[in-house]
Amino acid sequence: MSPKGTKVPVTDLKSLLQSLVQNTEGETVTVGELLKAVGRRAYGPVLLLLGFISVSPLTIIPGANWFVATITLIFSLQIVIGLRTPWLPKRALDFQFKREHLVQGAKTGIKYAHMVDSLVRPRLTFLTAAPFVQIVGLLCVAAALITYPLGVVPFGPLLPGLAVLLFGLALTARDGVVVLLAALTFSGAVLIMLQILPRLARLWPF
Repeated sequence: MSPKGTKVPVTDLKSLLQSLVQNTEGETVTVGELLKAVGRRAYGPVLLLLGFISVSPLTIIPGANWFVATITLIFSLQIVIGLRTPWLPKRALDFQFKREHLVQGAKTGIKYAHMVDSLVRPRLTFLTAAPFVQIVGLLCVAAALITYPLGVVPFGPLLPGLAVLLFGLALTARDGVVVLLAALTFSGAVLIMLQILPRLARLWPF
């Protein structure tokens, strides 16, 4: 945590972005530091973080989309099997990003986060509890998996990343309406994948 920052409880999108800026420092930041900044003991903020990274400038790093998808896959599987706190291998926790890209994306997002947060509140909360939370986990697993083929298409991973962000926001704010919106976003990602899959298959050398 940055000595200059204050630990910000993550309760919505704006607090997540503020926490990423205030509670990290240096030229680079590790995945472990990002998780510590948002609070790695709950799945909602972690998915919100991973979704934000998926749609942020951090993904300009070659292979970053697939790396984030892999972390999302690991965490989402843990939701499905019912682990209470997220776990990640040390090698993944030590992976580094340039902090300037993180701060750039966070500061841009903060300008608009209040508009999103003003629409989010606890409602249809049963959709954010078991057994529906396991269904959310399965949909995040699927979103991570379709990111792999979509990763070869410009802006292809955007929709599955946005779906993960919305699922994370829904769990964090206990908003079942956002769960439904995230599911619709995921459906759009699936439709795009089904459209481009035949083209990708023709490019396959085997």
